[in-house]
Amino acid sequence: MSRRDHRSRPVEEVKRPEAAEARRLRAAELLAQGRSQAEVAEAVGVSRESVRRWQALLAQGGVAALRRRRAGGRPPKLSDVQADQVEQALRQGAKANGFDSDLWTLDRVAQVIQRVTGVRLARASTWRLLVGRLGWSLQRPERQARERDEEAIARWVAHEWPRIKKGRAQNRPG
Repeated sequence: MSRRDHRSRPVEEVKRPEAAEARRLRAAELLAQGRSQAEVAEAVGVSRESVRRWQALLAQGGVAALRRRRAGGRPPKLSDVQADQVEQALRQGAKANGFDSDLWTLDRVAQVIQRVTGVRLARASTWRLLVGRLGWSLQRPERQARERDEEAIARWVAHEWPRIKKGRAQNRPG
């Protein structure tokens, strides 16, 4: 039988709180069956030290002590329903929300949040909402000169570039 190492599991499985809770509860079952700490550690894929800690928690508070706890800290200002409403408004685009261009900035997003939900968020909280809860990422528009002439570029690529490319081949040594 090969030794399972908790580091060999996929990162997603290690970080998921539900998976960690399931491992702790499975360990509690195995310990209740009289299995040794080493056997439990092997079975659930954790270190013996983790099983030892879990066994101490079990002795103090029972199975409830191994259950997942609610995240600490201040609750978010926006509920899940409000966050969904904000996302729907943002997906319509900046112009549809009354701005003169379709470019989103944190200040513009904060204005939409306040208009839709009545909640005023700081720039940092707006960023956390976009990235953390809604899964959006930073996008920057590609910069191009206003004087850019697409027709002139197409002509140059069609006529000048082949001529320049052919000329280089003749000048090569050997």
